[in-house]
Amino acid sequence: MACPTDSSMQFVILLHGLARTARSMRKLAQALEEAGYHTLNIDYPSRQYAIETLSDQVISEALSHVPAEASLHFVTHSLGGILLRQYLLKHDIPNLGRVVMLAPPNHGSQIADWLQPYSFYHWFFGPVAAELGTKNNRTLEHLGAADYDVGVIAGSRAFNLFCAPFLPKPNDGQVSVASTRLQGMTDHITLPVSHPFMMSRPRVIRQVLIFLKQGHFDHNGNHC
Repeated sequence: MACPTDSSMQFVILLHGLARTARSMRKLAQALEEAGYHTLNIDYPSRQYAIETLSDQVISEALSHVPAEASLHFVTHSLGGILLRQYLLKHDIPNLGRVVMLAPPNHGSQIADWLQPYSFYHWFFGPVAAELGTKNNRTLEHLGAADYDVGVIAGSRAFNLFCAPFLPKPNDGQVSVASTRLQGMTDHITLPVSHPFMMSRPRVIRQVLIFLKQGHFDHNGNHC
């Protein structure tokens, strides 16, 4: 979908990942604001509810703050991308512009598979913990293909050497590059960044801004 030329009518909703806060997206939000976007950096209780409940509560509330005539974009990290996919499965957003997903576990994570038997995993991460595995995952399997303009950024630098061996290579220490791929996506790029810090990295922020403006990533730029 083409973006309007009036930057004052472009909003971006940012959705952080599991067990994180809006603070983790603050640097990215600041860069978006400097580029002329209005931002809504949403804080939500990611460990308290299941994906469908979180999606309905968090995104519905965020949408109530966006003018109907504005073009609305989303930038998500990890679980935030799954919440958006869940919402779009059941709801239409008429003014939806472009979406950038950072390291979304679209096909789950093998780390979640490994941790499933342990009670502390479910205690710490809450209901979502049971919905992020790769095996017989009805939640993720039913989300379907994207029918909107979405670019996916994956990371290939594993920060967590303990968890990385459980994941197919390449991976970002928590999610494999293969798991980030989404049927129907507009573009995909892999950068040498790790899962928990990628949203603050200049190379990632640059690609987010490029996709929101142009509808594709810069595959010829310096990704080092």
